[in-house]
Amino acid sequence: MRIVIAGGHGQIALRLERLLAARGDEVAGIIRKAEQADDLRRAGAEPIVLDLESASVEEVAERLRGADAAVFAAGAGPGSGAARKDTVDKAAAVLFADAAIRAGVRRFLVVSSMGADPGHPGNEVFDVYLRAKGEADAYVRSLDALDWTILRPGQLTNDAGTGLVRLEAHTGRGPVPRDDVAAALAELVDTPATAGLTLELISGSTPVSVAVKSVAGN
Repeated sequence: MRIVIAGGHGQIALRLERLLAARGDEVAGIIRKAEQADDLRRAGAEPIVLDLESASVEEVAERLRGADAAVFAAGAGPGSGAARKDTVDKAAAVLFADAAIRAGVRRFLVVSSMGADPGHPGNEVFDVYLRAKGEADAYVRSLDALDWTILRPGQLTNDAGTGLVRLEAHTGRGPVPRDDVAAALAELVDTPATAGLTLELISGSTPVSVAVKSVAGN
């Protein structure tokens, strides 16, 4: 498979790139800064320098043509203000989805956030973030031209992955290592029967591959 990842230099994306490349997939990561390119090459991914905050749908679609799947793993990041939650976490996700449709890429995964909700109240930056992610998710879910799966991890940690998770429509809150989020994404990309599902992910007791198979087709 050829898989293109938006936010290719993110912590989850780099882990995912390594997993996909190691199993023989062709993987490319969209990055904003040329100086990030070597990190992607070391992960086994082809770097594509493109700013999703200023690119057109056609520019993004051009980079997606020929791909078998697209993964939106971009984020404004914890140090960013409210404005970039709208331009990256929402608008860039919408742009990437529209570009995937234009490029004819049906399989589409979104790395969202537990608690994402268009109606989330509050005016703190994190509240704005959860609304932006919720609005992006709602937009993707409205698109019949995509075989989408939305993954909402719990509290992200840098602990070593265990390969054991809980993956359900509603898990309740809990931590999950970024390693295990990447492993779940790699499995989900390969499991089109999870299209149309919004799934929460936390650490648990079920091997990732078994957890994905158990929700497939539900």
